[in-house]
Amino acid sequence: MVGDIIMGKNCTVWYQAVIRGDVHEIRIGDDTNIQDGAVIHGTYQKAGTYIGSRVSVAHKAILHGCTIHDDVLIGMGAIVMDHAVVHSGAVIAAGAIVLAGTVVEANSIYAGIPAKKVKTTGPEMREVIQRTAANYPLYASWMQEEGDVEGG
Repeated sequence: MVGDIIMGKNCTVWYQAVIRGDVHEIRIGDDTNIQDGAVIHGTYQKAGTYIGSRVSVAHKAILHGCTIHDDVLIGMGAIVMDHAVVHSGAVIAAGAIVLAGTVVEANSIYAGIPAKKVKTTGPEMREVIQRTAANYPLYASWMQEEGDVEGG
């Protein structure tokens, strides 16, 4: 982590994740997890990256100069580009690429290259989103107990 970054409470950042607030600001809400190998970056003089609360950014995902609202799941290896907006309750499927300027509807699943809406999320998927976000502080507590990470 480097640069202009503000993170909320109970956030976790996992091994080899990169959060670069060097060229623009990064803001992350409460209870959000940035999983292994994910990259968060802004766009020089154009766009910061804003991530809401209870967001899970899965392994190797890339968020670049975009806005992610609360209660969102970004799948493994997904990419969300500049000025894209992902609304609450949405899921970006593994490997999807959300092109610059795309607006992802609330409570929707987007998949593919370029990412398109494939489904509306139901209560079960919204529960998965919330449960996934809730699990990561628990995982971090296990690591702290084992002495593998520093508390902060």
